[in-house]
Amino acid sequence: MTSVNLGIPVAPPPALAQRRPTRRLNVGGVPVGGGAPVSVATATLQPDDVVLVAPGSRIPADGEVVSGSSSVNQAAVTGESMPAPKEAGSRVFAGTVNGSGALEVRVNGAAGESALARIVDTVTKARANRAPTQRFTDSFQRVFTPLVLTVTVLLVVVPPLFGQPFGESFRRAMVLLVAASPCALALSTPSAILAGIARAARSGIVFKGGAQLETAATVRAIAFDKTGTITLGLPVLTDIVPHGTDADTLLRLAAAAESRSKHPLALALQQEAKARQLALPLPAELVSLDGRGISARVDGRQVLIGNRRLLDEQGIGLPENLRSQSARLESEGHTLAFVTADSQPLGVLAFRDEPRPEAAGTIGRLRDQGTYGLTILTGDNAAVAGSIAAAVGISDVRADLLPADKLSALEDLQRQHGRVAMIGDGVNDAPALVRADLGIAMGGAGTDLAMETAGVVLMADGLGQLPLVFELSRATRAMIVQNLVISLGVIALLVPSALFGWASIGVAIVLHEFSTLVVVANALRLLGFRGSRPLQ
Repeated sequence: MTSVNLGIPVAPPPALAQRRPTRRLNVGGVPVGGGAPVSVATATLQPDDVVLVAPGSRIPADGEVVSGSSSVNQAAVTGESMPAPKEAGSRVFAGTVNGSGALEVRVNGAAGESALARIVDTVTKARANRAPTQRFTDSFQRVFTPLVLTVTVLLVVVPPLFGQPFGESFRRAMVLLVAASPCALALSTPSAILAGIARAARSGIVFKGGAQLETAATVRAIAFDKTGTITLGLPVLTDIVPHGTDADTLLRLAAAAESRSKHPLALALQQEAKARQLALPLPAELVSLDGRGISARVDGRQVLIGNRRLLDEQGIGLPENLRSQSARLESEGHTLAFVTADSQPLGVLAFRDEPRPEAAGTIGRLRDQGTYGLTILTGDNAAVAGSIAAAVGISDVRADLLPADKLSALEDLQRQHGRVAMIGDGVNDAPALVRADLGIAMGGAGTDLAMETAGVVLMADGLGQLPLVFELSRATRAMIVQNLVISLGVIALLVPSALFGWASIGVAIVLHEFSTLVVVANALRLLGFRGSRPLQ
């Protein structure tokens, strides 16, 4: 194999001499020395290919970084709320988005063997393992209808053999046929289901079928994804800790230095500076320090913004107050950016993917509705997940989960509680959404795969309507029970009356049609169902 280091050939190790030659491939037009890279289709990638990934490009295959440094947004696969720093030796996943630095990635598997491909495969298997919902009315009618037809024929044929007039036998048989006709029974469930689905649609809740609407009433535990579901999915600036200056000056210098960046933390800085109406000077001598931070000259001062690694490289120490504040913020699950000016520490900026404003109220309302087991399943680290869980009132947290781990955790919840609903928004949530007894996707900011695999979609970008999903399901289930009682009660009354000749065909028709109208009218009451007021 011909090994390549930034375009410079080096001697291959003897043990690798018989392996297939490395191909240098181009993703996003990264210029490299030592000859132009070759562009190929992602599906043709093979192990040991070296892929050149441009800033802002999607990584085409799972692999390992061999050179370069950057930050990669891999929330779609791992669920991490912040972009992960990458350098030589770091693992990367197909479908994740590269940040501002160029990366050379050595592919470690074919396209069909990536983490993303395994997620799709898991979704397919989970969907195949899911048993279809069986309705009581379907099974009842499969037995009841042939039985009624058989008895009707016997009622016409048998009595005349024992001397009863044929006309009387035929009349009783026709009364029985009308009395036992299961029209009301057949409409009792579909009418309630359709009314419930229509009512849900008015509130921005899409049930993909009657099975999902009925299942929600039997759920005993709810599992939440964190990033983009309980949280907003974007970092916000939560704390400014200045040192030797004031908060506005610290924010102004940092936001100015980051004003040309599209990194999520930079966007959070710019948003806060705009909210405070701070005038930002144009930065000069802007240099991106991939995987560590950024350097720029602002108002004649050399400003650095980055992580601890950047401070260590520059030999800049932190005073005691910044060290203690940083330790506290990190323990609470914040991501920190350290700011220096002319090699002197200026302060610390803390970021966090904050809970949705309605999340805590929604969790409280779900808990008030019944005995639910409430759990967070997330790919983010335990400190961040624990902090968010405490803020919204959930005690059971399972963190650092890949998609397959989420599936295992969900199955554990099903063994523990029974029927479980899963609420998520990302590609990494799809296997769990399919495996759950009820999958609920966030439609406002959810991925197409999550919305495709879930049985329920919340079209608004928020959790405010989530309690209505379960309230409406219980109301629909109660309405189905009422309709079944009405329809079966009328059948139980009319069938003996027809057999013993107590009811005429006119009475049978009136009662039969009346029960059908009552069932439909009763179901239509669901259209006016109010439920609890949605949280904003």
